[in-house]
Amino acid sequence: MNDFIAILRRFVPPYKKYLFLNIFFNILSAFLTLFSFAVIIPILEMLFKVKEATYEFLPWGSASLKDVVINNFYFYTQEAIAHYGAPTTLALLALLLVVMTGLKTGVTFLASYFVIPMRSGIVRDIRNYVFDKMVTLPISFFTSERKGDVMARMSGDVGEIENSIMASLDMMFKNPIMIIVCLVMMVMISWQLTIFVLILLPLAGFVMGKVGKRLKRQSLEQQNQWGLLMSNIEECLGGLRIIKAFNAEEKVKSRFHKENQVFYRLSNRIARRQSLAHPMSEFLGTLAIAIVLWFGGSLILSGTSSMNAASFIYYMVIFYSIINPAKELSKAMYSIQKGLASMVRVDKILGASNPIKDPANPREIENLKGNISYKDVSFSYGTNEVLHNIDLEIPAGATVALVGQSGSGKSTMADLLPRFYDVAGGSITVDGTDIRDLRVHDLRSLMGNVNQEAILFNDTFYNNITFGVEGATMEQVRAAARVANADDFIMATEEGYDTNIGDRGCRLSGGQRQRVSIARAILKNPPVLILDEATSALDSESEKLVQEALERLMKGRTTLVIAHRLSTIRNADLICVLHEGRIVERGTHDELLALGGYYSHLVDMQKF
Repeated sequence: MNDFIAILRRFVPPYKKYLFLNIFFNILSAFLTLFSFAVIIPILEMLFKVKEATYEFLPWGSASLKDVVINNFYFYTQEAIAHYGAPTTLALLALLLVVMTGLKTGVTFLASYFVIPMRSGIVRDIRNYVFDKMVTLPISFFTSERKGDVMARMSGDVGEIENSIMASLDMMFKNPIMIIVCLVMMVMISWQLTIFVLILLPLAGFVMGKVGKRLKRQSLEQQNQWGLLMSNIEECLGGLRIIKAFNAEEKVKSRFHKENQVFYRLSNRIARRQSLAHPMSEFLGTLAIAIVLWFGGSLILSGTSSMNAASFIYYMVIFYSIINPAKELSKAMYSIQKGLASMVRVDKILGASNPIKDPANPREIENLKGNISYKDVSFSYGTNEVLHNIDLEIPAGATVALVGQSGSGKSTMADLLPRFYDVAGGSITVDGTDIRDLRVHDLRSLMGNVNQEAILFNDTFYNNITFGVEGATMEQVRAAARVANADDFIMATEEGYDTNIGDRGCRLSGGQRQRVSIARAILKNPPVLILDEATSALDSESEKLVQEALERLMKGRTTLVIAHRLSTIRNADLICVLHEGRIVERGTHDELLALGGYYSHLVDMQKF
């Protein structure tokens, strides 16, 4: 229950108005329920001659409010019988019962009407918070998390919160109010019998709570297993070409079926336990009614109670009206326990800390030149140190290339510059300013990236090229595309720049995708450029077109190039050779060839 209250404290404040209106109409509904039931007492006592007393009108204020209201109600009922007869009075009382019930159902609808925007709004906010957090988390977070599991938390877990916790909000606010109001009336009718009820009900609640706690634990297992299934599906969709190429269909089917069977067993166990809620609550409710009926009847028969038979029947009607809310409350608690398990998983994203933070007093670079300096930089992935005391000066407007075998630390050096990760030791400066002293947004606005895998979105050419650039005109977009050698093939498509390129640009060739991503970088017009093996996955013809586009893009910009194809960087101002996280050689292409070291060896292998 504490977890549920904590969720309300986090997400309900923006919807206080709806919460207060819901509580107000629920209280009104509870009172109207009691007063509509109260109409049956004069029917029993006077119309069927259970009670033969005569009543006189009492002025308001002559006795307690309760006594005056009850006395005058009996008086007017008695007068109606005398003037209109018992059948007409019975019809009037029945009509009053209908009116009271109509009012009660009306305010019950209003209570639900006002809780719906709060329920839907909280789910919308949670989904927004999770997505916003996911976008702002550093790349390091997703190296330790499965993408499919993150997607499962965004979809399945948030959906479970909606279906379990938020769907139960109305019952959680309505039923306790109904139970409290009914208990107050029961105390007013017979405090002895109500004390007995208050001992009986918590025992039933204890039994239900024991079952509900176990349900939360099992639900957490189920949601974790669902995350595994989603990861499996995401991996299979991403690697379908390899699965088919290696005839591994049966292998992935077997793995999926095995994990799905575990999910099936967990789902059965949870559904069975959840389906136990209604029968158990009904049985315990009927048992409680039977015990109260026996105990209250014994008090009346022995003459030790102030209640008469009609009051006892009214008491039992009120007590029975508690049973249904108690049942719904128990079902709601079951649902909430199931939803809390999903909230635990969602909180793993919401509670994740982002080590890449803006400084308290950020600095700004005026008149940017583009001098970049790596000073004694070290970096580790966990316990694995991948960069060791790197020193590198990149003058403004220069092109510096990083080469070396896979795993030597080239991409890590490039990722440290826009603060995708933070250095473990040393510092990186731009124009003498440590990049950790700049706002992350300001730092990244200085840089443009072109990666080995062109990352495009399922949108039009125009929207992909203008991604992250506000207010770009079509003339500017076409100019950028022309520089990137992309305008011709874009205009040859059906709708030109309004043509959708498909998921990840699947309707384009590799060279076309890369040229679109280069056009995007050209439009951004950044002073610092990072090229991460931008031509390594292309054929010779596409490489020529992309290389021409890159050369135009690099003019006048400070450029850091990561390259496997050494022919693409022979004109670089400086080439640094990395080996096991250290710069082992540096110089121009000709200088490094003359050394006859690592670089010369790499060139010889590529010539071969």
